[in-house]
Amino acid sequence: MVTPRFCCRNRRIVSDAILDISGLTKVYPGGLKALENVDLTIRRGEIFALLGPNGAGKTTLIGAVCGLVRPTSGTIRAFGHDMAREWRQARRRIGLVPQELATDMFEPVERAVSYSRGLFGLAPDPARIEQILRSLSLWDKRDARIMALSGGMKRRVLIAKALAHEPDLLFLDEPTAGVDVELRKGMWAIVDEMRARGVTIILTTHYIEEAELMADRVGVIDKGRLLMVDEKEAMMARLGRTEAHITLAQPLAAIPPALSPYPIELENDGRALCYRGGDGTGRGKTEVAEITKALTAAGIDYTGIDVRESSLEEIFVSLLGEDKAA
Repeated sequence: MVTPRFCCRNRRIVSDAILDISGLTKVYPGGLKALENVDLTIRRGEIFALLGPNGAGKTTLIGAVCGLVRPTSGTIRAFGHDMAREWRQARRRIGLVPQELATDMFEPVERAVSYSRGLFGLAPDPARIEQILRSLSLWDKRDARIMALSGGMKRRVLIAKALAHEPDLLFLDEPTAGVDVELRKGMWAIVDEMRARGVTIILTTHYIEEAELMADRVGVIDKGRLLMVDEKEAMMARLGRTEAHITLAQPLAAIPPALSPYPIELENDGRALCYRGGDGTGRGKTEVAEITKALTAAGIDYTGIDVRESSLEEIFVSLLGEDKAA
């Protein structure tokens, strides 16, 4: 079993925390453990990306916070309210864009969004609804029935409904699933605008490059357990690796003795050297420089070198691989 690795500051209760989850566990009838002792603190104004494969517990975690799933044990505090006893006070400040397109398809867009506002006890505000629809490029579709919209536009309607009651915390559960590349870019621009207005956002996504682009912090969940929570840049620095491919002028039959201390292999019938190492502290780049100097000192010419760092996706895959191997 992999020991969850948390950023040390994650469990510190900070003054700007708006969501604090402690020991959250959910066991469904039949024994399926969807969440296991989850601890998580969300800070005001951040974008937090929750990554994990299908069935990892992402949607269950969101459902527990939004009152759609009853936890087996543990506590959830949102905006200082205990969600088990004071859920009404907290829930009105939380918005949810669900993974499934669950809405009345026969309703016109504007009426559906206005209705969502009323569900939270807020007075009608046509100007606010118009502002939301315009920001999502839905104003021209305000009288269209939702069933007549494209998949991407239906996603935008879900976001509009979630924003109608002006939440301070917004959950986006796979918001760009089934949306084409152009609409995905537009929707992430909308997310950026919401963050600029002070909305805290928690998102799940299968498009890890989106988390790498947008998120401040990242959590990796698998089999109901949080394997890691950390600042995105810190995670990539600590767990990232350096990979370098050096194209040789002449093939080698064996790795020169001067390179034996390094994690390096011959490839392409001896025409290239491949280095895979580093520990996220910059050591990888330093060792690549040392390798090139050693090649020059040994009189071995090379015609090209390609150096790259691990992406967030590679780190994510590596963490899940460790978990499955444990």
